[in-house]
Amino acid sequence: MSLTDLLRPGRIGLAGRLPARLEDLHGPERGVIVLPRHLAWPGMREFDVADDRLRRSLYGIVLTQGRRNDLARFVNPRLLTQDWPLLRSSLDPKLRRWCERRLALRGLAAQQIPPGEIPPGSQPEPGAGGAQTAVEWPE
Repeated sequence: MSLTDLLRPGRIGLAGRLPARLEDLHGPERGVIVLPRHLAWPGMREFDVADDRLRRSLYGIVLTQGRRNDLARFVNPRLLTQDWPLLRSSLDPKLRRWCERRLALRGLAAQQIPPGEIPPGSQPEPGAGGAQTAVEWPE
């Protein structure tokens, strides 16, 4: 195998990036996490784990872009389990399936969304063009 093959992006794939078990995750349950530049260099890097929305953003970034040691360091297993019903819908289907298999999160997908939470994609983006109106189709 050539050096080019070893350095090719995506070579490791999801199987190599995800920890083997949920118990391999050791992220904090409280406090502020500052992501390294390889995960969030152009944008926000500080995430308060106590803030549910910020934490889900953090976990989304780490799951989609992080390395195995990033996941182990920044993701807390209890909080990931708690957030999974909302977080899963924002992930790529392939990544979602891998996480559900590898980290035993599959059964959590059927849990209800907590009261007061708005599922991702059901709320318009700020500045997306004003008020929304319902469209009724003729029957």
